[in-house]
Amino acid sequence: MLDVIIIGAGPCGLSAAIECQRRGLQVLVLEKHCLVHSIYSYPTYMQFFSTAELLEIGDVPFASANDKPYRHEALAYYRKVSDHYNVPVLAYEEATEVVRQPDGSFVVRSEKRGGEKAEYQARHVIISTGYFDHPNILGIPGENTDKVTHYFQEAHPYTGTKVTIIGGSNSAVDAALELVRVNAEVTVVYRGEDLSANIKPWVRPLFESAVNKGKVALRLKSRVIEILPDRVIIEGPDGTTSELANDFVLALTGFRPDRKLLFSAGVEMAGDMEKPVFHPETMETNVPGLYVAGVIASGRNANEVFIETGRGHGKLIAEHIIGSRTSSNR
Repeated sequence: MLDVIIIGAGPCGLSAAIECQRRGLQVLVLEKHCLVHSIYSYPTYMQFFSTAELLEIGDVPFASANDKPYRHEALAYYRKVSDHYNVPVLAYEEATEVVRQPDGSFVVRSEKRGGEKAEYQARHVIISTGYFDHPNILGIPGENTDKVTHYFQEAHPYTGTKVTIIGGSNSAVDAALELVRVNAEVTVVYRGEDLSANIKPWVRPLFESAVNKGKVALRLKSRVIEILPDRVIIEGPDGTTSELANDFVLALTGFRPDRKLLFSAGVEMAGDMEKPVFHPETMETNVPGLYVAGVIASGRNANEVFIETGRGHGKLIAEHIIGSRTSSNR
């Protein structure tokens, strides 16, 4: 029997694995995609809000030539850390169920890429899954057509096209600026009175300049209410609607964590049924021996937990596991 099974090989899951290994615990990490898939899912040329130092895990220095590192640097860094600690990661194997046994241990059932089923047993489980598989759906006509995506990778495919971006966060602003560089005709539609206050401070002036120069059309207090093959219908601040010629729609409206493993294990949820109940000093849920780490511990707002905060969850968990063992042996 393993000591700990960790579900999710993102930065916070890797950090938890390292902290447990450091304390002599036998761990296994299950990851349904690739290593640090959440970072792999970021736009190709994305620059982090955080400094390299705040993204470090396992006391391994993150060397970057930039004040704020880029996606490709982070991917290389986390590969390096995983290799350095020889973290046992089973990639492309999805945990499908977590079941607590009468003796207090857990059985984790999984499915491999080819459909093969597997089962593992451990004394403790840490759920550290991300949120990129579940975009916030708008629920408007036309959203399911192939001209619409909730993910932005890079600008090249949109060269010279008419693109409507729905959203007002960092992802929307970054995408708009990249699209301008490939001569796309860009319109940003956002329901708020102003863009998010969390826009990267070095990016906001660039975006505002693009708007002032007419390179980006910004429609605030507005929303897209229908997506048609060659246009979108936009409702403005006063409730009137207008049509906008359109080739592609980027619905960059954020993501939400997947709760199914928590539900399967019997974890209680807070009032809105979106945030798991856990002890903030140990990260242990109401199910003894079952912990949460990283963004899965957040509520509806996935920005509630960042790498720089979630990376510390593993240490809290590992220390609690060791402490509980010490207490039980007295």
